[in-house]
Amino acid sequence: MKKIIFTDKAPAPIGPYSQAVLSGNTLYTSGQIALHPETGVLITTDIETETKQVMENMKAVLEAAGMDFENVIKATIFISNMDDFARINSIYGSYFNEKTAPARETVQVARLPKSVNVEISMIAAK
Repeated sequence: MKKIIFTDKAPAPIGPYSQAVLSGNTLYTSGQIALHPETGVLITTDIETETKQVMENMKAVLEAAGMDFENVIKATIFISNMDDFARINSIYGSYFNEKTAPARETVQVARLPKSVNVEISMIAAK
């Protein structure tokens, strides 16, 4: 059975999808972009600030499911410019313990929703 996860501390879905779905003990999150959850403003000042907002949105979704970054077993990072990888990776990495970090792939894509520079999705388990 699946349970829909929703929190107003992360951006509301803008289409036919959920912020996350819990199936058994496994959480599947939708991709998060740098939308500020209270104002709806897109935060793209610089790649570090944008990535931090994405991670804070993801943190809120994880917390709504009773989890945190230690529960994450897989992450996918979509970026529009691989030249931003090191700066994105630095912010992303600050949310994890390097010794227990999840599996991950980083993929450069032609375009992301709302023309953002980074989108991140995760799978977590209790």
